[in-house]
This record gives sequence, structure tokens and C-alpha cells, in this order.
Amino acid sequence: MKKRNRPQETKPQPDIVRKPGPAPKHDTWWMWVAGFASLVAVFQVYAPALNGAFVLDDLYLPFLTDPAQSSAAIFHSSRPLLAVSFWADNRLQGNSDPFLFHATNVLLHFGVAVLAALIAAKLLEWANVTGKLRAALSVFSGALFLLHPVQTESVAYVASRSENLSVLFYYAAFAVFLYRPGAEGDADRTRMTWLRAVAIVALFGAAVSSKEHALTLPVLLVATDYFWNRGGIRANRNLYALLALAGIVGGLAVWSVLRHADTAGFHVEGLTPATYFFTQCRVIWTYIRMFFLPFRQNVDPDVAISGSLMEHGAILGLVALIALAASAWIFRKRYPLAAFGFFLFLLLLAPTSSFIPIRDVQAEHRLYLPFLGLVLVCLEGLRRLRFSQVVWTGTIALAACCVLTYQRNAVWAAPLDLWKDSVAKSPNKYRPRFQLAYAEYQDGKCEDASRDFEAGSHLGSNDQVLLTDWALALDCAGRWQEAIEKLKSSAALVDGSHVHTQLAMVYAKHGQTLAALAELDTAEKLNPSNEMIHVYRGDIDLKGGDRAGAEREFRRALTLNPANRAARDGLVQAAAAR
Repeated sequence: MKKRNRPQETKPQPDIVRKPGPAPKHDTWWMWVAGFASLVAVFQVYAPALNGAFVLDDLYLPFLTDPAQSSAAIFHSSRPLLAVSFWADNRLQGNSDPFLFHATNVLLHFGVAVLAALIAAKLLEWANVTGKLRAALSVFSGALFLLHPVQTESVAYVASRSENLSVLFYYAAFAVFLYRPGAEGDADRTRMTWLRAVAIVALFGAAVSSKEHALTLPVLLVATDYFWNRGGIRANRNLYALLALAGIVGGLAVWSVLRHADTAGFHVEGLTPATYFFTQCRVIWTYIRMFFLPFRQNVDPDVAISGSLMEHGAILGLVALIALAASAWIFRKRYPLAAFGFFLFLLLLAPTSSFIPIRDVQAEHRLYLPFLGLVLVCLEGLRRLRFSQVVWTGTIALAACCVLTYQRNAVWAAPLDLWKDSVAKSPNKYRPRFQLAYAEYQDGKCEDASRDFEAGSHLGSNDQVLLTDWALALDCAGRWQEAIEKLKSSAALVDGSHVHTQLAMVYAKHGQTLAALAELDTAEKLNPSNEMIHVYRGDIDLKGGDRAGAEREFRRALTLNPANRAARDGLVQAAAAR
């Protein structure tokens, strides 16, 4: 018989300790190249507007109108970090040249786009998109945010820095939240550390200190936790406790503003929460259309108010939104990026497009914060393409965006072009017509300005501002007697110091010295601190040969306002006349 072979007994071998090999190298050079190329590209497409003049609310920003304002005044602002940024630009360059203000906006916009790419990269990873396709889609997300023409108003309009700055902090807080260590379904590994929680809350506070719409961040974080199964309130209770406290404080501050404001809140003339909501059911679809088909952009659109759900098709917009939201929820497992993106879009748009009335029912800059939601909807379709198809599709889309954004910035380059464009698209709205007339007056086109002021008078009420500016245009056009009549009509509405100084200026310009001095006396009785009274008296004295009297008046004006350029120039002229 054959003996069965027995397995040989082996002695236990000592454990072999393997030295860890070098970490795999990741080629990151292309990211730096892409970042530098994007920075160059954004400055190129925004180049026409970089030297564009201040328009609309830019002219009333406190650190532009009063450069001598102390830094202590920043802390009295409802948006202190925004005020700090304007103050810094003013200190670096002054307020006569708008370049730095515009360039700062572009740099902030670039930073926001980088964060948008990082956020998209993490959400693509959670949606199981990996490798070079994930990298390409992330870059495309940031580039689309950076170069899309609908972003122009948020960047080219200096006053819209509130969007750039607040969204920079908002997206930064969201990115810090998304990139915490951990694996899906493992609550212990996704637990929020106190350090990360404090960082998120600090960024949240910075965002709210730049613009109030950032109050949606706590809701976004909770929604993200549950939609993507990333730990929930239990794992992140330290973060949500801090956010709850910060959110309550911020919410109370915003509520106190809304209770008394007449441009936003519950005291906006002609709008109720219901009519505003009905109107927004249509406006939201306009925003979606502008994202996918950016045409007929308008700085001041003329939007009809829906007084009921049945007016102007508001009910159709509401039904379509409900249907799309229901579809997103039903198919959220199959299309997670699109579903999350749509809900993200609605949530981030809610502060300006829900029930809280705002005087301007539609504005392009309101799409800046929720823009990322629509980008995610696009990524849902693009991730199903091959890498080469994504590259070509993205390249074509971004090239088209560059052309359109450059063209839109060319419109923003000059107030006259901006308001001509708006009047052509909103011919029956008062404000664009008024702003066009004012821009024409500033540009020396006085007859055109007079004509457009008259056209504006038929579209809105003849208030003091319109009548006063109309009078100045008439005087510039050589029709000074008509200008006097308009100024007297303005004084009949509101008998203020300013209108009397304007009457004095016109009278003095046409040799009516006694009448001019009488108007200045009246202006001084109404407001002794109006420095322009002394500027105009100084001009009259200088014209009459009284150099000493002129210098005395110009110095009085500078005592009241050391930044008054007309008084400084008058002193120089008086000294030169000796």
C-alpha cells in the first residue's frame, strides 16, 4: 500500500515588516496652469468694464461719497465686512478712479469660482464620479461660474460686491463642511470636530456680515447631511448648536431691518408677500432661462406684477416648479446631482424670490449665490458622456460664454451705453429713462438729456429729483429760463436748501447776481451746513473781482467739508488771480 503523503509542518515565520513605499505622485501642474489661465481669461472678458464709471448705488456708497469717514463708522454698518472692503479700496486708490474697485470685484469673483470647483469636485465624488472625468467636470464647473455672462452684473457693478464677498465666505464655509474626514455611513468618522465647527461658524458670520442672504447656510448644511447621508445632526451636533445660536442672532438683526425698510420687507409700496410670491413664480423661470440661454440681459427689467395666481401666468410657473421639485425627489437616487442641484438652487434663491417683498422684483445679481445649483444640474448630464465629449462640450460652451460676457461688459463700460440698452428693453419704465437722461447730461448731450427727462416725466411722477436734474439739462442746452421754471416747480414740491443753491447757480451763470445771492441766503436759512452755499458765493465774489471775499467763502466751505473739490479748486483760482 502506498503511504499517503502528509503535509509538511511549517514553522511559523516572523512577521515581515514592510517599509511603506513613496506616496503616489499626483500631477498638479495642470491645476496651476488651469488656474492661471482662468485668471487671465476672467480679466480679459471683464476688461471693458474695469475702467467703467460708478453707476446707480455706486454713487451713494458711504466710502465713495465721504472718504474722510472714520474707520469707526464701519461698525455701525449692517454689512461691516463689505464696508471694510470699500474703505480699503478707497484708502489705496481714492474714489476718483474706479479701476481698483472693479479689479477687486474680479479677484473676489475668481476666488468664488475656485471654491465652486472644489465644491463640485466633492459632490461628484459622492456621486461616484472619479478619475479624469471628475477632474474635468470640476474644472468646467469653476470655469462656467467664472465666465458665464449672467454673472456680469455681480462683478461689473461695484455695489454688487456684497454678492462676491458674501458668497466667497458662504462657499468657503460649505467647502470646509464638505471636506471633513469620514466615509459614508460611518458616523464616528464623519463626526464634526470643534475646530472645524468653529471655522464654519466664523465663515458663516463673515458671510452674513457681507450680505444677509447667507442666513440660508445652516439649512443647506443640514439638507446636505441628510441628502448625501453624511452623518446627520447627531454626528455634527456641535456645529449645528453653534449655527443655531448664530442664526438666531443674525435672523433677529435682519428682521429688525425688514420691519422698517421701504425697499425690502413688509412696507414696500405696491407689493404684498402674496403678490411678490406670485410674481416670483414667473421670475424664477426667467433666471433658469438666463442660465441656459443668456440673452436680453437688462440692468433694470420691466416685470409686470402678478396680483393673483391667475395673472400673467403665475399659476403655470408655480405648477411647473412643483412638478420639477416632485420629479427631483422621486428620481433623487438615479440623478443625485441634478436633484440636489435643483433643491440647492431653490433654497439659495429663497431669500430674494419667495415671500419677502423687494422693490426690484428681478435682478441678475440674485442668481450669483444659487448659480452653483444649476451647474450641478448640468453635471448630471455631462457625467454620462465620455471624457473627450466632456472636453469638447465644455470648451465650446466656455468659448461662447467668453464672447457673450465680453459683449455684456462692453455695455457696462459706459453708463450711457448701459442705460441705452436698458431703455431699449424696458421702454415704458421710468428709472431706465431717467438714468439715461442723467448719463446724457453727464456726457454733455444736453438736448438729448432734456428730451429724455421730458419722456421720463410722462412715465413717473415729477418729483424734485427729476425736476432739478431736468432743469440743469435745460440750462446746459441754453434754455436757462425754462430751467428756472423747473427749479421753481421743484422748490414748490420740497423747499430744500439744495434746490435754492441750484437756482443761485443758474442765476449767477447768466448775470443775475442779486437774484443768485438772494437764493443763497434762502438756502443758508434752510440748511446752514450746506457747504455749496459758500462755494457759489465764492464763485460770485471771484467773478466780481473780490478775491479776498472769494477765499474766505471757499475756506468756509472746506471747514464744513474738507473733501469739497470745488472749494479747493476755487481757492487755487483765487490765488492765481492775485
